[in-house]
Amino acid sequence: MDKFCLNIAGYVIKVERSAGGPVLMPAQRFRKSFTTGDGFDYLIRVHRGGCLIPPGAERVFNAPLVEERDGQTVIKSHEFWSIHKKDNLIFIKTIFPHNPGMHSGMLTISRHPGVWDLELATDDSIADPLAWPLDGLLLYYLTVFNGDIMIHASGVDYKGKGYIFSGVSGKGKSTMARLWEMAGAKVIHDDRLIIRRKEGEIFFYNTPVYDDDEPRSARPAGIFLLEHGKQNMIVPLDGSRAVSSVMANCIQHNWNSEIISGLMESLSEVCGKIPVSRLYFRPESKIVEFILGNGQN
Repeated sequence: MDKFCLNIAGYVIKVERSAGGPVLMPAQRFRKSFTTGDGFDYLIRVHRGGCLIPPGAERVFNAPLVEERDGQTVIKSHEFWSIHKKDNLIFIKTIFPHNPGMHSGMLTISRHPGVWDLELATDDSIADPLAWPLDGLLLYYLTVFNGDIMIHASGVDYKGKGYIFSGVSGKGKSTMARLWEMAGAKVIHDDRLIIRRKEGEIFFYNTPVYDDDEPRSARPAGIFLLEHGKQNMIVPLDGSRAVSSVMANCIQHNWNSEIISGLMESLSEVCGKIPVSRLYFRPESKIVEFILGNGQN
């Protein structure tokens, strides 16, 4: 296809190929996020190119390609994706480990206007412009520029109230989502959420990761920071403790003081309006009743 529009976390993102660019074929996980209409919040123009970082650009962040082997982190490549900056432009360069025909990509972004350019170095006539890891990187900087929060968390909607369960890998995000789903809740997502402030209200949204993902959102009634425990226990947090504890689970590229300050400001507002607690829990169905019975209904 030559162009398409996606609704992700309430943003309308239009992607279109330029003259000579590859035909666009987004992955299956985006198909239920397609939307129609002429309006958009961001335009991504896709070109075929060499993905060359401009002379004079400074590399400010670099992420190696890692994998888990027998519980240990192993670096597969020191060159996975990197962030470069020159003047008011940011250049994100990446390789695509799961897309062999695509050698590299470079996304050029700026705060204004909402038109970004994507170069793909590919042998193929058809390409996925949002192949991993570019999809998450694009969404991260979109949230950063708009004062939103991308966080490692699962989220559910239970009878019109949303609950966010945040933690790093292994803390029980997916387990908690499954237990609430068994109790009748709608799972917004089980791994990664975007929290947005809109017209004085706070919402959280899913991000497309799985093939059956569709746009979902809820209003949070509580944020829980997960810990395994011998018994179920809720420990309320407030003020700077709440902000710093939630911030530890946010996705963040801390190369820019303005980005860090913006995240802290957003978290301060969210944590000032939504109760934050540390949740020690046993992975069993009683945890749903326990949370609802402790003032979270």
